[in-house]
Amino acid sequence: MAKIALLAGLLLIGIGCASYFGTGTESKTALIPAGFGAGLTVCGLISLAKPSLNKHVMHAAAMIGLLGTIGGLVPTIRQVVKTGSVDFTSPPFLAGAGLTVVSAGFVFLCVRSFIAARKAREAAEGKTTPTA
Repeated sequence: MAKIALLAGLLLIGIGCASYFGTGTESKTALIPAGFGAGLTVCGLISLAKPSLNKHVMHAAAMIGLLGTIGGLVPTIRQVVKTGSVDFTSPPFLAGAGLTVVSAGFVFLCVRSFIAARKAREAAEGKTTPTA
């Protein structure tokens, strides 16, 4: 998961930089995806450098991803409240959508990885999980 955190972090940094430099407005809020990306990147690097902290760091990364998923919806909600509609071509919408999609995908992969790790740990301990 550390490498996936790095990849997701770099994608979000790219989205934030593209939003900031690519739109010509240079609004500091356009860098919000890059902030979430920096957090994920740091988590990925710590996890690679200190494998003993992997479990804790990846849970922190999942939390950052969850906050990014929710935070990416804010520009769209703000636009709907102000105008009553959504402009799917506006830079804030595109940056927010990118943040939401990358973060939600990362959270999905984290949850899947956490479930697989739990099942593997229980199998190694000789426990069986009851099936419904």
